[in-house]
Amino acid sequence: MHVLLTGATGFVGRHTAPLLAARGHRLRAALRTAPGTTSKGPWEPAIVGDIGPDTDWSAAVAGMDAVIHMAARVHVMRDTAADPLAEFRRVNTHGTVRLAEQAAAAGVKRFVFLSSIKAMVDESRPAPLDAAAPSDPHSPYGISKLEAERALAAISARTGMELVVIRPPLVYGPGAAGNMRALLKLVATGLPLPLGGIHNRRSLIYVGNLADAVATVLEHPKAAGRTFLVQDGDPVSTADLVRAIAAALRRPARLIPVPHGLMALGAALTGTRAVFDRLAGTLTVDDAPIRDELGWRPPHDLASGLRATAEWFKASRG
Repeated sequence: MHVLLTGATGFVGRHTAPLLAARGHRLRAALRTAPGTTSKGPWEPAIVGDIGPDTDWSAAVAGMDAVIHMAARVHVMRDTAADPLAEFRRVNTHGTVRLAEQAAAAGVKRFVFLSSIKAMVDESRPAPLDAAAPSDPHSPYGISKLEAERALAAISARTGMELVVIRPPLVYGPGAAGNMRALLKLVATGLPLPLGGIHNRRSLIYVGNLADAVATVLEHPKAAGRTFLVQDGDPVSTADLVRAIAAALRRPARLIPVPHGLMALGAALTGTRAVFDRLAGTLTVDDAPIRDELGWRPPHDLASGLRATAEWFKASRG
């Protein structure tokens, strides 16, 4: 299959491109600028510039059977944009619509969109989420992703181009940034962490497993028109995740069981409540449809995924 991949040099794309090539797909990567020595891969490049409502995708989508759209303005903790929602919409919503319209016009048969669990919810939820659960995002990132999903569904209905959406939870693995890298840094210090009293549940997915899920929905005929949630396996608590990271880093897991209420009060007083909510909240997904209907099974478990992440983390720190 001839496949256009956006975000090929990003965190998930770097793991997805070689897997697709190994499965016999012919790849074209949509790149912002001409590839340098660090952005070469198993693809032919197509230079498209910045992604937005005016991007010309015509050359990139010509002759393609499918598009996998991973490129996005990602969630940022401290956004300096004057209007963050407008910036997220420009890339994630309007840029996605522009690509899909031109892909459909070029005869692309299937469009795989890497969305996010944040298109459904920003905070914790006590019950597992499935794809049919109501979506109510509040962050600019989540809003822009949900708007893109809805616009893509309309384009698919109008043009007949098959749409598949994947909404991953927290993605970890070599190259991870954000919350996972911050947690790796904390555990690597070996210092006591007041997280032993957190008994939440979180779904995670290793980047290699996400890449495998993307390849599965690209190829499987029954994936057309579906939205899938994915995860490694059983959810884990933050305390158990710290223990697993410590084992992978070969560091002690020094967890102090501070009561949840006391930690919440301290976080509120110190202005870190948002950080605490991410650490202590429960957010799990139901991935039965992709397993039962497409036969997908993640090739890596949590332990092996964290070992690979730990090796990358230690190498990156010299």
